[in-house]
Parts: sequence; structure tokens; C-alpha cells
Amino acid sequence: MGCTKRNMAIPPAPRRMRIEKAAGSQLMNRIFPARLRVALCVVASSMGLAACQSYPDDSLARGADAYRTLEATARPEGAVYRIGPFDRLSISVYGEPSLSFAELPVDAEGRFDYPLIGSVDAAGLTTGELTRRIKARLDDELYNDARVTIFVKGSASQYVTVEGAVNEPGRFELPQGRATLLEMIAQAQSPSRTAKLDQVMVFRMEGGQRTGAVFNLVDIRTGAADDPPLRGGDMVVVNNSALKGAFRDFLLTAPFFNTFRAF
Repeated sequence: MGCTKRNMAIPPAPRRMRIEKAAGSQLMNRIFPARLRVALCVVASSMGLAACQSYPDDSLARGADAYRTLEATARPEGAVYRIGPFDRLSISVYGEPSLSFAELPVDAEGRFDYPLIGSVDAAGLTTGELTRRIKARLDDELYNDARVTIFVKGSASQYVTVEGAVNEPGRFELPQGRATLLEMIAQAQSPSRTAKLDQVMVFRMEGGQRTGAVFNLVDIRTGAADDPPLRGGDMVVVNNSALKGAFRDFLLTAPFFNTFRAF
């Protein structure tokens, strides 16, 4: 009895390709679940951002030149702060609580009202000059030797703007008209997690010209570099790392996708 050989049907080429593609997709789904594939796409995207993030302009001074740039436009050595409109003063007279004020605002015209004296012109005076003026008036009116102490609690005419990758960007007053870069960063509640600490820029207007310098906050924090002094009107910009930001978004998204679930 002869044996007959069964002819096995072979699917047409297009159908065979669809079958192979479906099998490949099933295999990929087994190896890389959909949630993991989404997470991997986020990581890949974040890696791509590294090539397109912004960097400080090459014209900005760096290193030792950055410090020289700020020094060239710094306030003169020994310059004293002069009171301006909307400043807030603290005035105390020894043994006289009724004449002592933790905070006394200066109005838009540079004046404030004071007991026994009335209106006091403060704009353009140093704290020492104002102290002597109030003491003289008090001694004429009532006291033999009033002990008066005055300091500027808040300076509305001297401020620094801090923006970029910080936790609370804004416009901050300079205490006594002076502060350092690190102090003003602290006023903005420190850099954010996505900040590029080696790319902290300071911009300053001088004679109608804008100058800028780049500082490394890590070196300043560790004492490897000086903490540069700022002056009123300066703008501080902390650069943002696109790579750090994208990776942070990934870490926040991963729990939602349950990315690292066993499979």
C-alpha cells in the first residue's frame, strides 16, 4: 500500500507577514508591557532634551572675569546707604517704649510722623544723620540726652530680582542695601531640584549698558569661590536643567504607571 504525502498549505506572503507581525507584537508585549514602554519613552525623551537645553550666552563673563565684572560696577568702598521712599525704619529710644517702633514706614515723599516731633524728612539721609536729627529734636523738646538708635529694617529702594530654577522666585529687598549672591538665593528659598548650580547668572545695568556674569553656586557654597556682593537693581537667574526636569517628571510619573511591577 503506497503512502501519500499530505500537502501542507502555506499562507500567502501578505498573510504570513501579518501573522509574523502579530506574533512579534505579542512577544514585545510579554517582554515590555505597555506601561514600561511608556516609561522608557519618557526616559528616551529626557535624554534627547540634553542636546537642546539652553546655556548662558558666551559673552557673559565667567570665572575670575565674572568677579571683576561685578567689582567694576560695585558701590564705592565705604559708601553708606541713604534712606528712600517706602523704606521701613526701626527706631528705639532707650527707656522710652512710647517713642520706640519696631517698624516705621517712610511715605512716598520720604517723610514719616514721629511723636513729639511731627513730620520728619528722612529721604536722602543716612541712619546716622537721621539719628542725630531726631536726638536733637527730642533733647530740645523733653530730654537732656536721648539715646536714639535707628536702622533700616526694609529697603524698598534697593532690591534684587531672583528668578529661574528657584523655589520662590520674586523681588527681594536688600538689607541695609547690601547682600551677597548666596544670601539672595536663600531669600528665594534655595534652588529647585532641577537647577544647574554651575550656571547662576547675575545681570546688572550700568550707564544704560547691561552686563552679566556666570557663577558656580557649588563652589561658592563649599568655599572654593567667593560669594559675590550684589547691589540694588541686580537680577539673578538660576538656569534650569531640561534633563533633570524630564527625569524628575519620569520619577513622578513612574508610580502612576506602576512601571516597575513584576512581570
